[in-house]
Amino acid sequence: MMNYSTIKKTVALSLATAFAVSAGAQETTPTTSSSAKMFGGRGQYRTWTLGVYGGASIPSVITGGTNDFNKNVGFGEYTLGAYYGLSLRKQLGHVFGLQGNLSRGSVLAYNKGVPTLAQSFGPANGTPLSTAKTQVQYDVNLSGVFNVATIDFLNRANAVNFYASVGYGLIAFNPVLYTTYADGDGTPAPGGDQKGNFGSPGDNNDYIRQAYIPVGVGVKFKLSDRIALDLGYDAKFIDGDNFDGVYAGGTSKDKFSVVRAGLEFSLGSKSKPDLNWVNPVAMMYDELKDPSLRQEVEALKGRVTNVEQAVSDLKKDTDGDGVADHLDKCPNTPAGAKVDGAGCELDTDGDGIPDWKDKCPTEKGTAELNGCPEMGSATMAGVNNIQFEYNSSVLRTSSYATLDGVSSMLRADKSKGLQLDGHASAEGTEEYNIQLSLDRANAVKTYLVNSGVDAKNISTTGYGESRPIASNATEEGRVANRRVEFRQK
Repeated sequence: MMNYSTIKKTVALSLATAFAVSAGAQETTPTTSSSAKMFGGRGQYRTWTLGVYGGASIPSVITGGTNDFNKNVGFGEYTLGAYYGLSLRKQLGHVFGLQGNLSRGSVLAYNKGVPTLAQSFGPANGTPLSTAKTQVQYDVNLSGVFNVATIDFLNRANAVNFYASVGYGLIAFNPVLYTTYADGDGTPAPGGDQKGNFGSPGDNNDYIRQAYIPVGVGVKFKLSDRIALDLGYDAKFIDGDNFDGVYAGGTSKDKFSVVRAGLEFSLGSKSKPDLNWVNPVAMMYDELKDPSLRQEVEALKGRVTNVEQAVSDLKKDTDGDGVADHLDKCPNTPAGAKVDGAGCELDTDGDGIPDWKDKCPTEKGTAELNGCPEMGSATMAGVNNIQFEYNSSVLRTSSYATLDGVSSMLRADKSKGLQLDGHASAEGTEEYNIQLSLDRANAVKTYLVNSGVDAKNISTTGYGESRPIASNATEEGRVANRRVEFRQK
């Protein structure tokens, strides 16, 4: 047991010392003390902490509630129960850790003024009760500890952390009731000490074992790289109404608090920082300002720029023919020219004149005739050209006699082949006239095939307006140019 005045002075002195030491630590803390990275994982930190603590117990909590004894906190002449223990914590992250606690101690409660508990409770009928002393054999719990705030997060290294905890525990205790208005060291009231009689008949247990919920808050001061001062408050909510030895008929459950102070010791390699004191904001800032990291970022930017430039070069097509320069074997083809996969101009008939200039792309010709072959003799001997009306591919009846003569000749000598060349005057577009001239040649072929000539012996070509035999400047010339010529193959 401890005198309250002594405890008050000790706590005040501890707080003053902690603030002074932590302030000094902040002033002397270097800008960076480790090579830990923001996303480097827990392996780069110390994560285990061992703690020892002691303090005073109070049979009430700051959240209030009913109590079996009406004087729960000692002042002046009254004394408090003592509480002490060990802790071991595994820090899982900057904000959260799991902590196991093992404690022992005692809790005292009083009745102020005339005792009245004997009227409702009491170990023996008519026995007034003034004091209850509960001896705790062991108090063990596992709690989650949350770092909820730090008042110096703008500094490179944290030195003051606030935290909260909650968990689940098991407590073994023996409550003893006294009639004397003293400190609980006198003679127990009749039936006030049930040690050896707890449990079911025949168990003869010395202690009662019950579950409880611990809830705590506190503040820690970093005294050095290894040691921290821990000041805290824990409220313990018992799952029962017999912690003080008095039963209230199930109308309430007992509870008590511990005000404590202790030291924590960080375990592990000295070369690693303690995860409990890591400042993520400062770490992120330091990483962004790290010269080596910035050099890596700049180098990466350079590599990305080079890759982008290489891709742009691969896509470059200077002559616009659809074939990239690095694949183009003919890099200076004219715009709009049809090219092959190597970027060279297409020349289907191999006459040296590219298809986009060749008026006869499927026949070898000459440059003078725009890729078309020379005419040779105009028609077969003794055969006149077949003439057509303007913009028409319909045969005139006047052409039937000529066509019948050609049919008789071909049917008589089936070894002969015939080439039909269709032509047009200069009216209309070039593309239209090529099709019109081909239609005229096919009209002649259809007549000959219908008259008995083998279709395999006849081929047709449309030259459009590219091979005039007369001037297209006069009507007489245009009429002469609307024709189909016969050429023996």
